[in-house]
Amino acid sequence: MPDTPLSEPQLQQLASDIKRWGHELGFQKVGIADLDLSRHEASLQEWLDKGYHGEMGFMERHGMLRARPAELHPGSVRAISVRMNYLPVEAGFAKTLNDSNKAFISRYALGRDYHKLLRKRLKQLGDKIKAQFDDTDFRPFVDSAPIMERPLAEKAGLGWTGKHTLILDRDSGSWFFLGELLINLPLPVDQPVEEGCGSCTACMTICPTQAIVGPYELDARRCISYLTIELRGSIPEELRPLMGNRIYGCDDCQLICPWNRYAQLTDEADFNPRQYLHSPQLLALWQWDEETFKTRLEGSPIRRIGFECWLRNLAVALGNADADADIIAALEWRSGEVSDMVQEHIDWALERHRSGAAKVTQQLKRLVRVVEKGLPRDA
Repeated sequence: MPDTPLSEPQLQQLASDIKRWGHELGFQKVGIADLDLSRHEASLQEWLDKGYHGEMGFMERHGMLRARPAELHPGSVRAISVRMNYLPVEAGFAKTLNDSNKAFISRYALGRDYHKLLRKRLKQLGDKIKAQFDDTDFRPFVDSAPIMERPLAEKAGLGWTGKHTLILDRDSGSWFFLGELLINLPLPVDQPVEEGCGSCTACMTICPTQAIVGPYELDARRCISYLTIELRGSIPEELRPLMGNRIYGCDDCQLICPWNRYAQLTDEADFNPRQYLHSPQLLALWQWDEETFKTRLEGSPIRRIGFECWLRNLAVALGNADADADIIAALEWRSGEVSDMVQEHIDWALERHRSGAAKVTQQLKRLVRVVEKGLPRDA
């Protein structure tokens, strides 16, 4: 707490200024919450006990610290929660998902890595506050520490937690990033918004791998985002055919969500698709060597999965593509020159093509039909 406490009118004015400064810095919404997340501790422990975190050891390692943000930055009493839209113009969902020879990449990863951009803006927001009150102490977070950002965003009035476990807003859907600024000022808090999912279970139904095992409950071990990004070993064979052409992340639960009809497109140039990632051909990406991977994906969130997992993911997608002699030749070209883990996935893909099993799944085609009806204009 500051050495000289601020008066209630000062805190009210500061909260209003913070929201205005946040908008000026490019955040579409700013809210303020207290740090009491104790009601989430039991559900977090239950989720861990079920093993739904898979190989994400950091989830278990930090345990209940996630639900106790005040321990991350002692002295903090509030979280300033922010969100920033990332859906790019001409995102190309339908044309990419409808073509098994193209690579589908989650829309959040098409441009520059959001972590640094949001963190820089949050620090600028903290500096503005400190310029007004020198006793201000703050720390920005953007997926950079064990903190439950969605419950904080929910408390701050940025939206409600949907059945797919993402934050939803009635006016903006869910295509946005979240960030937090822990601060030592007892600012007035905002109120949560009313939940709006009702009886809808579209996200649960459409999930290709049925990873949403119940309302608000995700088994990460089955989630395509986990399989293509967090998992470092072999992808379970029974899940590979269900992944289609998704090589990095999966947006299906967002694409199907009725609230995303109101999604707002981003005006951040850094989130626009890179040339190499905008609806790319699988075979073109398969030709990359490790140096090309590192160079072309510099500053991209994709780079952190490493070249080995990149090849693994592409091999699965190629195995799910329509049967093609060029794909078989490309898979054979890399065969024997990769790690045992990648080779396993190449062998699987080759067997699919040689046996005639490779094809676009009916579920993927069904998703495309749904997506074409509900996308924002130009998306």
